[in-house]
Amino acid sequence: MLGIITLVVTAVLGSAYLLGRSLVPDPPRHDSAVTATGADHPEYADQSAEADPGHPSASPSNPSSPPDGTDPNFGPMGTRLSTGTNEVALTFDDGPNPDYTPQVLAILREYHVTATFCVVGQNAQAYPWLVQQIVDEGHTLCNHSWNHDVSLGGRSPDRIRDDLLRTNAAIHAAAPDAPVTWYRQPGGAWTYPVISVSRDLGMTPLHWTLDPSDWRAPGATRIASVVLSEARPGSIVLLHDAGGDRQGTVDALYRILPDLTARFDLQALPKHGT
Repeated sequence: MLGIITLVVTAVLGSAYLLGRSLVPDPPRHDSAVTATGADHPEYADQSAEADPGHPSASPSNPSSPPDGTDPNFGPMGTRLSTGTNEVALTFDDGPNPDYTPQVLAILREYHVTATFCVVGQNAQAYPWLVQQIVDEGHTLCNHSWNHDVSLGGRSPDRIRDDLLRTNAAIHAAAPDAPVTWYRQPGGAWTYPVISVSRDLGMTPLHWTLDPSDWRAPGATRIASVVLSEARPGSIVLLHDAGGDRQGTVDALYRILPDLTARFDLQALPKHGT
């Protein structure tokens, strides 16, 4: 009987301890770097988002193939899927980032390649000199939402519009004359409202052809292998220069660019859209 009483008392005391712990708030955080880079957000990368079965306008989980009978240059809901030419376009999402974007720019400069940078508004605001450098070196800018909200497409049109306009404002504060005529939805989670609003604002919805899943940080060898084996004329390649540890992507470029420049014409997407 004494043993049973002991077990009961221990259980009660343990429950009281756990309850007390749950009522103690977490200590406040003071690191502003998380806000700038989005490192706290595991969704902060452009893996194709799973469709929400309760939201019929959401894109499928693997939307890289166009619907049957449609132009192969266009993907989910009419988003741009290919360059429409023999050129290959490298796109870099989630930046700018002070650790990785300068490295990406340096190797692109070394190989005389221009690319398209899909920038997050918060990061454009935090690192305006990098936005200006991207523009100065001849690359194309793309709006990638204010804070990489994968669920943005499910919000009201007014909310979507405010988000995209806020992002454009941050970009233009850094580079006043830079055209922003492309929009890429975080996660590829396209919906008809986000497409409609982006088009109303003069931006072409931009998807991708080839995703080496560098957002998973699989290492430079894996990233380079996928890009080099799957690149075709017209490919739009999805890569990242922020949103996590992107050193693998940077290192992969030293393998990707010599090969691709020998086989294809690598160009940024047109600055004034298509």
